[in-house]
Amino acid sequence: MRRALNAFGKILIGLGVLVLLFVAYQIWGTSIQESHSQAALRKTLVNEATNPAARKALADAAALEQLPTGPPVTASTINAPAEGQPIGYIRIPVIGVNQVVVEGTNEGDLRLGPGHYAGTPLPGNQGNASIAGHRTTYGHPFYNLDSVKVGDPIVLTTLQGVFEYEAMRMLVVAPTDVGVIAHSNTNMLTLTTCNPRYSAATRLIVQAKLAHTRLFPIKVPAEPTRTHVVQSNDLAGEGAGLSLALTWGILILAVGAVVLLLAHRFHKQRWPIYVTGSAGLLVLLYLFFGALSPLLPASL
Repeated sequence: MRRALNAFGKILIGLGVLVLLFVAYQIWGTSIQESHSQAALRKTLVNEATNPAARKALADAAALEQLPTGPPVTASTINAPAEGQPIGYIRIPVIGVNQVVVEGTNEGDLRLGPGHYAGTPLPGNQGNASIAGHRTTYGHPFYNLDSVKVGDPIVLTTLQGVFEYEAMRMLVVAPTDVGVIAHSNTNMLTLTTCNPRYSAATRLIVQAKLAHTRLFPIKVPAEPTRTHVVQSNDLAGEGAGLSLALTWGILILAVGAVVLLLAHRFHKQRWPIYVTGSAGLLVLLYLFFGALSPLLPASL
């Protein structure tokens, strides 16, 4: 009984350490990954701008303080880029957000930054442009989204121009309520994220109306008017499969068992074995956490 309790206690301690490491990965590890992705996306977005005015505005977007003052006109409708590619910057001065938005809201997309819902208009185009973002992981761009008040500016800078939206309402809905990102005749912006923090029970929604525009002097061929069809069954997007996480988990158990057996067999050299084995296990744990993270709700 004493040996059984001792073994059970060690298992509980090991599980506790594993949980703490996973929490650390979620809070800090994912933010480091997102920061590197954002830096690469900024370069890509600026390089895609062929118009000098657009290139300068995009290059200066990180420090841009002046808001557009022109009337709230929309840009011509254009196709969205491929999934995971940048579409522009989102700035929310009141909560310090300044990030590149990518196309798509699946887990792989939201690891890079806030994601534009496929099937909704691009920011600055006519209708209800909709964007999702993480609240507690991967840089948590929408961590303080609940602090946005009516009238606060939300600025989108794309290859077509600078579009200032003014917040007009905040609401909380079920994760399956895709009606908030449905097509609208109003030129507006909808932001979604998990609610409350560290939970995916509901979705926090901030909706804003187009208030001011500064179009770049470029001519983009307008596309035929089309009906926007939201391509998400719920507001969370799609995660990843379980198989990869299980593969890494099994490999970790196998390596851990080998380390314990070697330490038991070569008792006098057990500490060098533990140190070497622990280093290898930490690398495997990082990969395991990376595969496990997408199984969480995409907007968490």
